[in-house]
Amino acid sequence: MSTESAAQVQLKIASFNLFNFIAPPDAYYDFNNIYSEQQWQQKCDWITAYVNQYRPDVIGFQEVFSTDALRALLNAAGYPYFAVVDIPEVADEFIYRSPVVALASKYPISAIHACSAAPEFAALLGLSADFAFSRTPVRATVELPALGPCDCYVVHFKSKRGQFSVEQAQELLGVAPSAMQASFAIEAAAKWSAAIVRGSEASLLRYLIAQRRAATAYPVILMGDFNDTLHSGVLSSLVSTDTRLIATYGEQGFDDYRLQDAYQLFEQSHYSVTAVARPATHYHLTQGAVLDYILLSNEFDPHNDQCLAEVEHYHTYDRHLLNPEYARDSHSTDHAPVMITLKIRQ
Repeated sequence: MSTESAAQVQLKIASFNLFNFIAPPDAYYDFNNIYSEQQWQQKCDWITAYVNQYRPDVIGFQEVFSTDALRALLNAAGYPYFAVVDIPEVADEFIYRSPVVALASKYPISAIHACSAAPEFAALLGLSADFAFSRTPVRATVELPALGPCDCYVVHFKSKRGQFSVEQAQELLGVAPSAMQASFAIEAAAKWSAAIVRGSEASLLRYLIAQRRAATAYPVILMGDFNDTLHSGVLSSLVSTDTRLIATYGEQGFDDYRLQDAYQLFEQSHYSVTAVARPATHYHLTQGAVLDYILLSNEFDPHNDQCLAEVEHYHTYDRHLLNPEYARDSHSTDHAPVMITLKIRQ
C-alpha cells in the first residue's frame, strides 16, 4: 500500500478547548489577565507540540480570542484551511470576553456557515424570537478523503455560570444576605438559568443539524465543549433514542437522524471484559467529568448498513491534568483534548 493510500485509510478528528487563547497585549475578562511574551510562547508551543505529536486531520477549537494568531499557528503546523464565523466581544479597549469557536483542517473546506437559532423553533421552546447561542457554532463542510463532503460542527455550549448572580437576585427580590434559606434557593435557580440556556442551545442546534442533514445527506461530526455530561437531561436532545415516531418513519429514518457518542461507538467495536472508566476531560477541584465530546452520524456506526468508517481509537490527552510539570504545562489548558481515529471501510 502506498503512503498516500495508507494515509487515507485513517482520519483523525479532535476537539480542543484552548483555555483563553489570547495574544498579548490583549487581556481576557480582566485587565490583569495578560500573558507575558514568554507565557504566550509557552502556550503556543504546547498547542503545537500536541498537534505535531498526534496530527489530527480536523480540529475543532473552543475559547479562541485571537483568531488570526490561531490561524497562523495552525497554518505553520500544516493546516491550510481554517473556519471561524464570529468575533470575540471587546468589553473595554483591550479587554476581551465571549471567546469564539474555530476549526482547522488539512483538507479543503468547501463551505462555512454560522449557525443561528431558528426563531419559530425557539418560540416553541418558550424562548424569545431573538434567542442567540452564547457562542455561535460553526459548520464547516470539509472534503474528507474517501468520505467526500462532511459537515463538521464545532460548539461551546453555555457554561454552568448562572445568568444572574446571587447578589443581583437578592437586591432585585429584596432578600437580605442574612436570609440563608432564600439565598440557597436563589443560587440553585441561578445554576438552573444556565442549564436552561445550555439545553436550549443543544435542542436548537439539533434541529439545525437535522434540517441540513435532510437537505444534503452529508455525514455529520459534532464536536466541542458541551459544559455538561452528555446523558444529563439538559443535553439529552443531542442523543435521544426515545421516540414514538419510528412507527411513522421507520428504523432507517431514525438511524439517518440520530447522532452517537464516538466513545460509545469505540467501546462497542472494541469490547473488553475489563471495564475501564472513561477518562475525565475536565476537573473541578478533585472531581472529574467528561465535558468534551465528539458525536457522529450513522455513517460511522459499524452496525449500520450506511457505514463508511468506524471509530478505531479514542484518545483523551490528560497528562497535563493528572501529572502536570510546571515547565511544560503551566500555560496549557484546563481541558483534555479528545481525539478519535476513524478507519475508512474499504
